[in-house]
Amino acid sequence: AEPPAFAEDCGPLRPVVESLLRQDPAERPDFEELRGWLRSLIRSAPEPDGDFAGLPMPEPDPARLPVVRRRGDLHGRHRNPAAPRRPRSLGRLLLVGVLVLLTGGVAYAMLFLPRAADSGRQPTAAQSPAASAPGPGSPQQGPASKPAQTPGRTPGGAPESKPAPQGDAPAPEGYTVQQDPAHFSIAVPNGWERQSLNEAGQVRYTQGQFTLIVVPGRDRVEGGDPDPLGYQKDKEPELAPYRNSTWASGGDVKSTRVGQQLRVTGRYTWIDAAGRSLFARNFVVALGGAYHVVMVTGPEDNQDKVTDVFEKATASYKAGG
Repeated sequence: AEPPAFAEDCGPLRPVVESLLRQDPAERPDFEELRGWLRSLIRSAPEPDGDFAGLPMPEPDPARLPVVRRRGDLHGRHRNPAAPRRPRSLGRLLLVGVLVLLTGGVAYAMLFLPRAADSGRQPTAAQSPAASAPGPGSPQQGPASKPAQTPGRTPGGAPESKPAPQGDAPAPEGYTVQQDPAHFSIAVPNGWERQSLNEAGQVRYTQGQFTLIVVPGRDRVEGGDPDPLGYQKDKEPELAPYRNSTWASGGDVKSTRVGQQLRVTGRYTWIDAAGRSLFARNFVVALGGAYHVVMVTGPEDNQDKVTDVFEKATASYKAGG
């Protein structure tokens, strides 16, 4: 290893030169420290003597500004620049924005939600008087209030249903309101075939695997207190296959009171004796001391069609026609 270098002849620059000549590069000063030393040496350099022979200076020009010698600046290690601070008003703006949004949401809920609820109740209130008012074919009149009509008969001898008079409500598109010989009227899809009243007290309209069953007052109300919900659940013969099936499911049972009438609807699925999965919508209402049933059945994968026929039929059903 070589001995450390000495710079005796460098004068005031000796510490700077010796630091630069160190054998370990890690011990040598960096650029900032070296520049600071040099500035300190320049600042502390002595002024030249007055009797020192120098070059003659030209006469100062009065039109030029005097040249002022600038002494070296004090030097220290520079700190890393601080990160710019966010304005304090940003947090306040965010807080104000959140409060404005909350206030707007509360105001919207107070102004518009009650109106939506009122509008949802208006149809029910508007329909109640119409439903409670006796119509030309309402059950209050009964079959005895009209003269007996001689129904037409098919070539096989079975009574044939007739279209309802033009004075009644128009039938939905694709349907015909049938004035059935069993003293009721109902909207039936076009092209469905009617079967006469069977031993079970049912009138059936069929097309392929779809069946519309109407029971116009077969079972009497016991005790004078109608209970269509209990009748549908435990006694209705049309739902006997559902109750006896090894796999069945039911739900969406609803009770609705329209005027003095209590109506019950339900949705049922079961597997019949042939292994087919059937879907049914059922409707029960007590009229004139008897239970009236409207039921639509079809394949489970055609629930939309079953539901459409069911809704049109129950909305147009009138007993006593």
